Amino acid sequence: MPDAAKNSPANAEAPRIVTACVVLIGDEILSGRTRDANLSYIAKHLNQIGIQVREARVIPDVEDTIVAVINEVRARHDYVFTTGGIGPTHDDITADAVAKAFGVAIGYNDEALAILDAHYKATGGEFTEARKRMARIPSGAALIANPISKAPGFQLGNVFVMAGVPMVMQVMLDSLTDRLEGGATMKSRTVSGQIGEGTIAEPLGALQKRHPDVVIGSYPYYRGRVFGTSLVMRGVDSAKLDEVAAEVAGLIRSFGVEPVEGEPV
Repeated sequence: MPDAAKNSPANAEAPRIVTACVVLIGDEILSGRTRDANLSYIAKHLNQIGIQVREARVIPDVEDTIVAVINEVRARHDYVFTTGGIGPTHDDITADAVAKAFGVAIGYNDEALAILDAHYKATGGEFTEARKRMARIPSGAALIANPISKAPGFQLGNVFVMAGVPMVMQVMLDSLTDRLEGGATMKSRTVSGQIGEGTIAEPLGALQKRHPDVVIGSYPYYRGRVFGTSLVMRGVDSAKLDEVAAEVAGLIRSFGVEPVEGEPV
C-alpha cells in the first residue's frame, strides 16, 4: 500500500476512549446535609488526562447497595472512583463493602497502621481503636497517599476508594494520577445566538443525527431583557468539532440571527 494511503484519514487509528464512573457514598449527601463538591473536581481533573466521566451515582451507606453498584459499574467502565465512607465511625463501611464486592478479605494493613501510628505520635493524638478502623484495607489493595490527614485511601483492581472530605479527596486524586492511563481528551466548542430553543429545536435535532460522534447540548440564557441559546458541542476530534460548530453557526444565521462564538457577553 502506498505511504499516502497508509496515512490517509480512513486508515488513521480511532482515538481511544477511556471512561470512568464516580460513586458518591454517604447518607449525608442524599439527605441534603452535605453539598457534594467532589464530582465536578474529579470530572475536570480526569478529562485533563483523557478520562471521560460517563456516569455518576449517589448512594447511601448501605453495604448491599455499595456492593451491587461497585460490581455493576466496574464492569462497565475503565475506572471507578468512590468518595466517602472510609473514616473511623461505625457507618464508615465503604472498605468492607468494596472487599465484599471483590470477594476478598479485609483486615489491618501494616503499612497503613504504621502511617497512622506515626501521625498520631507526631500530633499528640491518641491512636484509638476507632481510628485504627481507618487502617482496615481489603487484601491485595494498594494504598493511596493522604498527605493531609494521613489516613490512606486504596485501589483494588480498577476501583479507587477516596475520602469524602473535598480537600483530602483532592490530594488523594493528585497522588494516584500517575496510575491512570488516559485516552482521547474531550474538547468543546460553543456557539450562541439570540434565538429561542424552540425555534431551532427541529433542525438542531436533525443536525445532531448527522453527527452522532459529537454531543450537542442546548442551554437557554437570559441577560436582562435579552434571551437566547448557547449550543455546546463536545467531542474528541477538533476538526470534527470545528465542522459541526460551523454548521450550528449557519443554522442560527439561517433564522436571521448573527451567531457569536463562545458564551454570550
